[in-house]
This record gives sequence, structure tokens and C-alpha cells, in this order.
Amino acid sequence: MAGYDDRDGKIWMNGQMVDWRTANVHVLTHAMHYASSVFEGERAYNGKIFLSREHSERLHFSARQLDFEIPFTVDEIEAAKQEVLTVNGLSDAYVRAVAWRGAGEDMGVASARNPVQLAIAAWEWGNYYGDAKFKGAKIDIAKWKRPSPECAPVHAKAAGLYMICTTSKHAAEAKGCSDALFMDYRGYVAECTGANIFFTKDGEVHTPKADVFLNGLTRQTVIGMLEDRQIKVHERVIMPEELESFEQCWLTGTAAEVTPVGQIGNYNFEVGAIVRDIAEGYEKLVRA
Repeated sequence: MAGYDDRDGKIWMNGQMVDWRTANVHVLTHAMHYASSVFEGERAYNGKIFLSREHSERLHFSARQLDFEIPFTVDEIEAAKQEVLTVNGLSDAYVRAVAWRGAGEDMGVASARNPVQLAIAAWEWGNYYGDAKFKGAKIDIAKWKRPSPECAPVHAKAAGLYMICTTSKHAAEAKGCSDALFMDYRGYVAECTGANIFFTKDGEVHTPKADVFLNGLTRQTVIGMLEDRQIKVHERVIMPEELESFEQCWLTGTAAEVTPVGQIGNYNFEVGAIVRDIAEGYEKLVRA
């Protein structure tokens, strides 16, 4: 595939469709220098974006956490996303909505006078972890930690929070791993670079409490699926030393969907019945 800057198609940008290759911003765009940007990653199945409105509402929430307002309503964003799919002839696709402070009168840290921009693109994207979705991903343990809510807007899907994700995923891939697991600032198990994490033990499910990281929409969906199956779910503090005691493990996220984990560091997990059932059930749900 060509680079993401060199493709055919259209991108919705500030209310109009533009050619993919000309969807550009100025080099002095505030977000490029100060990470004043928020985004959503979404998937369309059979032409319908799963939990589309919830994603658009969260985009607005994230922007407010970074002290800016998106100049398009949720309804306008919803219409734009569908237009992007239609114009590009896409049915099964990944959808990226991104809002940011653009270039304007301010070029210091403060940027209240700069215009807020919004763009929406979509493209075909297969399994985020490749064949790991079938045999179990191999996960590294990151050296960085998820910050305290007193240090960053941890519940926003903000670009700046992904800086340590990029470096951690690079380090993981250099070791032959698919991703990296973060601990949080207290030393508790948190999440991976772009996905939430679940574990099983004695037929019950355990997942870190989402108090310092994004409570993913896929995470919430999977918890609902488990509860519908009358499987007990514990949202709680998980210590690193507990990893050895868990039997199964999986990741959840819009891009990751439901991906089994076979190994974290020196700890191994089986791709067992619960994770297989949830992965298959999720695939049916998003296409229902």
C-alpha cells in the first residue's frame, strides 16, 4: 500500500470533501507543536459504524478536556462520517475523526485565538495484530507508566497521551512482540498501547479499573457481553505479580477488536473457551 499521504480517495475536512493528497495543514499548526489534538478510531461493518454516535460524543468530550470546542455538532459529525464511507465506496473500514487547534494568531503554549479544525478519513484496515488474533499476541512490558489523573486528562482520547504508546510499541516490536503492557503510576496493571486488557481465573474475568486510562467503548461492550453470559466480571486493582495466576488473557479496542494474548513477558496464557466465545460473539454483534 502507498503511504497514508499518497492515496486515492476523499477526506472530509472542515465541512467539505477534499482530495486525499491535498488534505494538508500548515507546518505551524498548533497541534503539531503542542499536541492540542483529540481523535477517535472507529470501525464500519457492512456500511454501518459500530457505536458511531458514542464515538462522536466522546470526541466532543475529549476536546472539552483539552479546553476547546469542536465547531461541528455530533449530528454533523455523524453525517460526515457516513458521507466519507459513501464517497470512498467503503463498507468494511476503519474511520478516523480528528480535531485539533490549527495555525492562527497564537504560536505559544496558549492558543485560544487559533481555529479548531476537524477532519474525517476512512480506509480498509485488517486485523490490527495480524495473525495474533488467532494464535495469541505476544506482549512486552513497557518501561513507561500511565500517568496520574492529576498529571494529564487521562479520560480523553488525546494525541499527547499516545507519545509513550509509540515509543513502547516500537520497543515491543523490536523484541518480536505485538504490543506493550503499561503499569500505571501506582504500579498497578493498566492497559496496552491502544487496547484495554482482560484476564480469566477460575471461570471469572478480571480487568483493571479504568480510573487512569480510557474506558474503551469496546471494553464496555465486552463487559456487557460477559454479564449477558452470566460470567462474573471484577473491575479492580490488579497487581503485576498476579499475572502468573491468570489462565486466559485478551485485548479489546476498536482496532484490536477482541484479540487473544498468548504471552506477556515471561507469563503464558491459553487461548481458551471464554476468549474464543467473546471474540466470536463480538464479531457477530458488530455485524448484526
